[in-house]
Amino acid sequence: MNLTDHLQLATLQHHTRRHFLQGGMAGLGAYWLAANAAQASSGAVEHDPAHPLEVRQPHFTPRAKRVIFLHMAGAPSQLELFEHKPDLDRLNGQDCPQEFLEGQRFAFIRGVPKLLGSCYPFHQAGGAGQWISDRLPHFEQVIDKVTFIRSMTSDQFNHAPAQLLMHTGNQNLGYASMGSWLGYGLGSENQNLPGFMVLVSGGRVPSAGKSAWGAGFLPSVYQGVQCRSEGDPVLFLSNPKGIDRAMRERILSAINQVNQDTYQEFGDPETLTRIAQYEMAANMQLTASAAMDLADEPEHIHQLYGTQPGRESFANNCVLARRLVERGVRFVQLFHWGWDSHGASQGEALNSGFKQRCAEVDQPMAALLTDLEQRGLLEDTLVVFAGEFGRTPMRENRGGREMQFVGRDHHPHAFTIWLAGGGVKQGFSYGETDPIGYHVTKDPVEVRDLHATLWHLLGLDHQKLVYPHQGLNQKLTGVKPARVVHDIVA
Repeated sequence: MNLTDHLQLATLQHHTRRHFLQGGMAGLGAYWLAANAAQASSGAVEHDPAHPLEVRQPHFTPRAKRVIFLHMAGAPSQLELFEHKPDLDRLNGQDCPQEFLEGQRFAFIRGVPKLLGSCYPFHQAGGAGQWISDRLPHFEQVIDKVTFIRSMTSDQFNHAPAQLLMHTGNQNLGYASMGSWLGYGLGSENQNLPGFMVLVSGGRVPSAGKSAWGAGFLPSVYQGVQCRSEGDPVLFLSNPKGIDRAMRERILSAINQVNQDTYQEFGDPETLTRIAQYEMAANMQLTASAAMDLADEPEHIHQLYGTQPGRESFANNCVLARRLVERGVRFVQLFHWGWDSHGASQGEALNSGFKQRCAEVDQPMAALLTDLEQRGLLEDTLVVFAGEFGRTPMRENRGGREMQFVGRDHHPHAFTIWLAGGGVKQGFSYGETDPIGYHVTKDPVEVRDLHATLWHLLGLDHQKLVYPHQGLNQKLTGVKPARVVHDIVA
């Protein structure tokens, strides 16, 4: 056997079954690309796999550069927060008309339920006279900074699919979240921090789990990185016992060399992504710890937000969100769990657990808007407050003993969200619902319309920000038509 034969044999021995299958699939992929290149490549973002988070230009001049998304996991009742319905209050306790029950699905309503007026009094506030309940006295002070969309609709009835729809544009698993899309489309202004960071409070992750901030089919570098309030801000950020910084750098150098060799041999761009992630992890040892340390915030900031350093809370997370966008993080997602207002699920009425959730978010979210504005950040930071759907205008009725609980069921047909900063109007209200808050009667906004509008404010055309996957140019707004809600843009 000559030298050439030895080299060929060594090469064959080096290839594992996995390599063979990977190569075979790559061949099939190349065949598909050759037949469908025009469709698959058009509109995809071009970027250097070795520097996947480098800043990229938007499609047109943006109004916003970054997003803070405040998701109230479980879906707060719009009828106890933002939707004043005097007719519903007047009809409180009467049987719900059949027209609102026939052909509808409910989770905890059987038979004929009673209509339920608001559990709290409403009043007008701010220069625009927006209606608001007495549950949000701090937010009332900044109400003129926001735009309400009172005509949101969803086609998802249960929490997990509705949360996935809100954050990924699809109710099924495996799709990329908004923050991932934004990192893919625009990159990050800080190469030492992830472009997409996630903060969770309320004791639990949302029903959709970590898929709500997953990268889906996008390269994994764009997935959200969950931060913690105690210990390492990001898991495994500090060195293990017995490993100092110099040794860790040598380990990372060796790993990167193996990955470089693998890339040279097989050409998989995900290998370059892995190298970039290792390099970012090393940089984050210093930058993430500094960004997540609330100890250096002055006392007046702690009083403004109502923070208590060292605890997991929505207040702490609001301050951290401001600190992260200050440092160039593109998308910060806050989840606050506990808004599922089923009166009997924990043996208490809506106005017990609901009241606590309101107290937890009222001061911090008002402080966030004030703080961002004082620092000159609100004008190009888009803040969004939303649940995954709304709540019914009738109370739960679980049948059997005809028990009527003071709780509201899931309601995808109408709910309210608000937006502030980042190019939206101030002190403005868009859309309307009927007198009891059941159906949208004016200017309906579907979830994909919201996504198209967010992209527009960020300087992105929702039809052009695409990624080729499974034979389609995938996009956040999906395949159905979506519209930009221009009326809320300042």
